[in-house]
Amino acid sequence: MSEYIVKLPDVGEGIAEAEIVDWHVNVGDTITENQVMVEVMTDKATVELPSPVDGVVTSLGAAVGDVLQVGAPLIRIETSAAAPSPDQPPAEAETMTAESTEDVAEPPPPTATPAPASPASPASSASPASPASPTEPAAAVPANASVAVAAAPAVRARASSLGIDLARVSGSGPQGRVVHSDLDRHLTGNGSAGRRDITSVDDGVDEVPVVGLRRNIAQRMQAAKDHIPHFTYVEEVDVTELERLRAELNEQHGETRARLTVLPFLMRAIVVAVRDFPQMNARYDDEAGVVNRHRSLHIGVATQTAKGLMVAVVKSAEASDLWANAAEVARLSAAARDNTIALDELTGSTITITSLGALGGIVSTPIINYPEVAIIGVNKIATRPVWLDGGFVPRQIMNLSSSFDHRVVDGAEAAAFIQRIRTLIESPALLFID
Repeated sequence: MSEYIVKLPDVGEGIAEAEIVDWHVNVGDTITENQVMVEVMTDKATVELPSPVDGVVTSLGAAVGDVLQVGAPLIRIETSAAAPSPDQPPAEAETMTAESTEDVAEPPPPTATPAPASPASPASSASPASPASPTEPAAAVPANASVAVAAAPAVRARASSLGIDLARVSGSGPQGRVVHSDLDRHLTGNGSAGRRDITSVDDGVDEVPVVGLRRNIAQRMQAAKDHIPHFTYVEEVDVTELERLRAELNEQHGETRARLTVLPFLMRAIVVAVRDFPQMNARYDDEAGVVNRHRSLHIGVATQTAKGLMVAVVKSAEASDLWANAAEVARLSAAARDNTIALDELTGSTITITSLGALGGIVSTPIINYPEVAIIGVNKIATRPVWLDGGFVPRQIMNLSSSFDHRVVDGAEAAAFIQRIRTLIESPALLFID
């Protein structure tokens, strides 16, 4: 028997540390090679790390919410694996690394689930991740929750408080993970079985650790507000003609081309407007005091997923037509939602669009996707009476709620930029005149 020490691997270029999001094993568990041990999160991805060996877990190197440096001991496994031959090659740097007094095995590569490189919307923003406090309390795993059941610490804690055995709950999350809605359905389906007595008032407080993606979003939003003096400019736009054109194009091309939404038209309007306002397609380097204006337009599209907000990036949007951009947005959004999006598809945006879709409301105050200088917010389309040619007529109206970095963009510039976009959208033929 020997002890196998697994170190936190270098899970991506430039990654120096990672946060423990969820342990899939406990001390004393028997673990098999390639079994997922732990989920860790960097500022670019959530990564599932598999075990390189068979054995028994003897200790865990950190608690949920702790941040470890690359190369720090992650987990110790007692194994009976035979020692390798002296000429066996060492493990690759990009895969898991391990130390042992006797054993060295070639480990399987970690599985990466991309996380937002620069999330931005009315509910999030971007900034570098900061390490957690070493004294931060770990989230407790309830004794009655089977470690064989995949569930986040908050879900385990809630199940424990409700007297629910997680082994009896069918998980609907990724890889069968039990989520809060599964607990709700379990309670509904079993009546009062397993529930606490709720005839008396429960004035308790549920403590939910802010870890993983939620902490990343919180840190980035705080950094964006700390660094950027935001101001928001709202303008209503008549999209009646645009909607008529969009419907005609979708009917004409049917299923032979990507279905057009308002988004690719707005992307095209931004491409055209940026020609006259290049300062909008930029990033502000705080430390160097330099505004980097980009020649190519890499448009970030804020996408809501089950794990939180991600900003997928349509690279070089100016080089593609409406249908190509529509297809790329659909592809990236689907990949973000099913956790297959590549890391480089979540980085490098130079200006961002955020939309709440049908829930878009009348006005929003989007937070800039730091370190960019502008974000275009889309509100819902509504039919409103508009005075036109001596009478009221029904028109389809949509508000644009856009925020700007006042260090780089003056109010008059922002207004002129949005007015240019408005003109292009209200007269969509102008979008195709170079």
